Amino acid sequence: MRKRLISRVFFFCAFSGLLVLVLIVVPSVDGQKTRQPAVAGEFYPADPKELSQMVDELLSRAAPPEIKDRIVALISPHAGYVYSGGVAANAYALLKGHQISRVVVIAPSHYEGFDFSAVYDGEAYATPLGSIPVDKAFAAKLANLSPLIRLSSRGHAPTQRGGEHALEVQLPFLQRVLGNFKLVPVVMGAQDYELSRSLGVALAKLIQGTDTLIVASSDLSHFHTYDEAVRLDRKTLKAIEEWDYLSMSRNFEIRVWEACGGGPIVAAMIAAEQLGANQAKILKYANTGDVTGDRSRVVGYGAVAIFQSPGGRSVAPQISLNERERAELLKIARTSVEMAVRQDQLYELAAPASGSLVQERGAFVTVKKSGELRGCVGYVSPVKPLYLTVRDVSALAALRDTRFPPVRPAELGELEYEISVLSPFQRVLDVKQIRVGEHGLLIRRGDNEGVLLPQVPVEQGWDAKTFLEQACLKAGLSRSAWQDKDTDIFLFSALVFSEQKPSVPSPPANLQPRKPPVLPRPSAQDSPRP
Repeated sequence: MRKRLISRVFFFCAFSGLLVLVLIVVPSVDGQKTRQPAVAGEFYPADPKELSQMVDELLSRAAPPEIKDRIVALISPHAGYVYSGGVAANAYALLKGHQISRVVVIAPSHYEGFDFSAVYDGEAYATPLGSIPVDKAFAAKLANLSPLIRLSSRGHAPTQRGGEHALEVQLPFLQRVLGNFKLVPVVMGAQDYELSRSLGVALAKLIQGTDTLIVASSDLSHFHTYDEAVRLDRKTLKAIEEWDYLSMSRNFEIRVWEACGGGPIVAAMIAAEQLGANQAKILKYANTGDVTGDRSRVVGYGAVAIFQSPGGRSVAPQISLNERERAELLKIARTSVEMAVRQDQLYELAAPASGSLVQERGAFVTVKKSGELRGCVGYVSPVKPLYLTVRDVSALAALRDTRFPPVRPAELGELEYEISVLSPFQRVLDVKQIRVGEHGLLIRRGDNEGVLLPQVPVEQGWDAKTFLEQACLKAGLSRSAWQDKDTDIFLFSALVFSEQKPSVPSPPANLQPRKPPVLPRPSAQDSPRP
C-alpha cells in the first residue's frame, strides 16, 4: 500500500486573515448544493462593489512581463488580498483578452487530511460576486480516471477548525478577468508525488484540445526572517523555472523547501507539461515584509506563468566548476573519508568562498580501488550546499554502501575518488531524447526508483535501449517497465571529474573533530552503478 504523510498537508498560511468560526455550506434558492464563501470579509471584502473595486485596482497596478504564447497554467498565492493580492494580480492580469471557458483550481487542504484529491461534488462555488457553476461532467470524468481522485466535499466543506481559503480566494480574480466560466474545484488532501502525478496526468487527458486554464494555489515559505525567506523561496522558484518538479516534490516532503501548495504546483506542472507547456516564468515575488515593513517573521508569495513557447523546453543550466573548485571538492571527499574511517568523525569545515560550492546541488561520489568500484552513494536532489553534499556522500560511499564491506584504514592509500555533480531533473517526453554518455537516468514507478549516472552506460558498453532496461532493473522493475505509461523517466546531466593519482593527506592540523558522525541512511537510489 502506498504510504502517505497526510500530516504534512496541515500548513497554516499566515497573514491570510482571521478565521471565520461559524461556517456552513448551504443550498442556493433553487436547491442546488453551493459552496458558500467562507472567508469573505476576512481575506477579501464581503461587499460586492468594494470587492470588485479592490480586485480591479490590484489588476490595474500589476505589471507582469509580456507573454504572447499560450498560457496553460498559473501559480498564484492565496493569502488575504492586502498581503498577497498584489502578487496574485500579476498572474491574473495576463489573462485579459484570453478566451477561457473552464478553469481548474487546485488547492491544498489546510484543515483536514485525506488520501485523495477531492473534486467538489456540488453544483457551484459562490463568492460575493456571484456563483460560479461547477463543470459537473468534467468533474465526473476526472474522478473516474484514478482511484486517487474522488467526487467529494472533503476539503471544500468547512470544518470546526475553519473553512478552506486557498481555493476560494482565487475566484474573485477569475470572475473579474474572465467573466463567465465553468469551474473545476480540486482540493488535495495530501501532497506526495504520487497524488500530484495522478491528478496531473488525469487533467492532461481531459484538457487536451480545450480552452481550459489550470491554477495552482500556493504560498511559499512561512515564518522566517526576510532574508531567509527570500533565500528559501528562490530555490523553489528556480526549480519551477528549471522545470525540476521531481526535486521540488522531494524537498517539499522532507521540508527543506517550503510551499503550502507544493502538491498543487507539482500537479499543475505535470499536467501542463503533457499539454505542451515548456516554459515557466516568474512574474512577481514578494513577502509580507514588503507590505508591512516587519521583516522578522514573513510569508513568501510568488506568481508564475506556465506556457507553451515555440522556442522549446526550458533547458537546465550547464554546471561549471573551475579547476580550483574541483580540486577543493576532491580534497573534501578524501578528507571526509579519512576522518570517517580513521577516527569515526564527521568532517566539520567552514563554507568555501566559492559561490558555486555553496549552491545546493545533487551529487554522487564514487570510490574506486585499483580501478574497481568500492562504493558509490549520492544525494539525488539538491538538499544541501554542494560542498556538504560531497562531504556526506563520500563518507557514506566508504562506509554505508551495502554492496561492500566498510573501507578499512589500510585501504585508504589505494582509493580513487570520482565526483558527479547533477543537473536538475527533467521528464523524458520521448526516449529519443536520451543521449548515451551525456544523460543519466532516474526511473520511477510508485515506490520503486533507480538511478544510473551518465558514465555507467559508457563503461558498460550499453546502447540506449539497454540503458533504459538496466535503469528499470535498478529500480526493481521489469526490463520493459520503461514502456509502461505509469513509469516516469527523468534525465539529467552530470559534471564528472576525478582524482587520478591519489595521495594520502593527513587531516588538517586545525581540524577539530566533534562527536561521531550520524550519517544519513542511503536510500535505494543512492547506488547508481550496477
